[in-house]
Amino acid sequence: MTRDEATQLVQSYMRAQGEHLSPGLNPNGLGGVAVGEAQLYFEHSADTGALKCSALIYRFRDAPRPGVLDGFRDEQKAGTDAGGGSVDFESESKSLFLSRSYSTAPIDLVFASELSKLMAASLVWGNDVFERVASKVIPAK
Repeated sequence: MTRDEATQLVQSYMRAQGEHLSPGLNPNGLGGVAVGEAQLYFEHSADTGALKCSALIYRFRDAPRPGVLDGFRDEQKAGTDAGGGSVDFESESKSLFLSRSYSTAPIDLVFASELSKLMAASLVWGNDVFERVASKVIPAK
């Protein structure tokens, strides 16, 4: 997918969310939007042509404790609904996401539906799944 195609796809999605003035992606290929309680980020790779869409689960203040990321990956392996995405930790921002990538632009309606599922799952992961993982990794006092 070209940068222009990715930008148009994100712009179309943003317009559907009421963000009519959004450029979609900035010159670095990045974008984002808050939809209700969910936060969604976009990143286009000029190298691969992929558009990565990431729904925030949790932003850590410090590096996650040992076992936390593995706990989330174990939840994914166990089949916890990830809304079509996969667990993705970005160390630079210390943020945990459910992410999915597109190498070709889907139909706008399909894209919006898939992002809705991804965001809904991220909210569950940020609450219920987070609590489950924390209870296994962080010892009770």
